Amino acid sequence: MMILAFTVLLYLATAGWLAVDATRSHSPGARGWRLLALVAVLLHATVHVLAWRQTGITDLHFYAALSLVSLGMAAMTTLAGAGGRLPALGVVVFPLAAALLLLYSVYGHARQPEPLDWRLLLHAWLALLAYAALALSAVLAMFLWAQERALRQREFHVWLRALPPLTELETLLFRTIAVGFILLTATLLTGVLFVENLLAQHLVHKTVLSVLSWLAFGALLLGRWRRGWRGVTAVRWTLAAMALLVLAFFGSKFVLELVLHRAG
Repeated sequence: MMILAFTVLLYLATAGWLAVDATRSHSPGARGWRLLALVAVLLHATVHVLAWRQTGITDLHFYAALSLVSLGMAAMTTLAGAGGRLPALGVVVFPLAAALLLLYSVYGHARQPEPLDWRLLLHAWLALLAYAALALSAVLAMFLWAQERALRQREFHVWLRALPPLTELETLLFRTIAVGFILLTATLLTGVLFVENLLAQHLVHKTVLSVLSWLAFGALLLGRWRRGWRGVTAVRWTLAAMALLVLAFFGSKFVLELVLHRAG
């Protein structure tokens, strides 16, 4: 499939551009990567839209959901990079998006997707956007941890040039968490309003883990506001909350859809 191959190549080319650019002291053409990234994101979306048109149903099964979350991450990274905040994020995100798109293209069409009404679709799309934003916050948290560790040990690696100052990176991390927290709140609210009979739909464990993740992210934002939490504390809370969210959604979908062969 030409669109698929071209999308993967564009993602990898953009990541390569950013990786090379990170090693340079002066990079006058640094922002040219945005055009490649934007085209890759649009083509990534096109792959899914064409698949949905072929079946007439929006596919949100395990591999499709993984690919769509990576699409959201790539789109947010492109927008963040457009502001000059952290284009180095693309070195991680764009290859991930390429890999998950390939995974979806190989394994994502084995099952016929089930139709969902607009209320469940709204709930699902909010969930995917929340996971994309909070997954980016997890990547930013790892960047923050690596940067703090390098600075403490006085190891001035070349990749540090690709990261903004520590305080700016922290600010970007918490803004991303705040956006993801709002989206996750909307996801839980629509779940309460629109999802019926949690026991019959095998959603109790997913709901409990999602609420625990929401509480953890909320506690982190409150700790930042009231006590000025930062550094390693922020990293630990972010990664722990994200781990709960991954278990809630993708862990549940993996077991239900790929192990038990039930609707997730």
